[in-house]
Amino acid sequence: MREILNGIYTWAWFSEIKGFDFNGWLILSEDGNVMVDPPLMRPEDEEHVHQLGAPRHLIVTNRDHDREVTRYRNRYGAQTWIHELDAPLVDIPIDRTFKHSDWLPVGIEIIHLPNNKSPGESALLLHRTSNVLILGDALIGDPPGELTLLPPEKYADIIKVRDGIKVLLNYEYGPVLTSDGVSILDNGRGAIEAFLKKSK
Repeated sequence: MREILNGIYTWAWFSEIKGFDFNGWLILSEDGNVMVDPPLMRPEDEEHVHQLGAPRHLIVTNRDHDREVTRYRNRYGAQTWIHELDAPLVDIPIDRTFKHSDWLPVGIEIIHLPNNKSPGESALLLHRTSNVLILGDALIGDPPGELTLLPPEKYADIIKVRDGIKVLLNYEYGPVLTSDGVSILDNGRGAIEAFLKKSK
């Protein structure tokens, strides 16, 4: 586990099938830490979480990122959050649901991405001195330095998916942290603009 941005820690589990990392996030806050899309942690990562403070909340960005949520929900006694459209589609215990424009703990604003792979696909806009965007499956960091979609067969309508991603340009942020692949720490918004321009 390492600190990728001030107060934001990450760890990864490499998927041999996908060929890239599944990333988890731990956001520190005096009001209670938040964990996002957690893959399996190594023992040393779990020890690091113990040192930093157990999460009070677990946020799932889409129905396919339940990953190890149940394990860590039980371990830390954390509340699990997911978009209201995805809540009926998962087999994990859900404590709270959210929708577009809701505000969650530690200053996270929910951005719902319509017509995506998952009906409740959500981005998390972390409001700080420099805002940070956290993506689930809306875009992945593969190859490194670029943002792209998952394979076309994952979507019902690829054109509507691209149009739905345009909502991200209505917000201001710098880094874009991806739960799949390699994050963009410098001008992440520009990387999203480049993706949309290239995919026209």
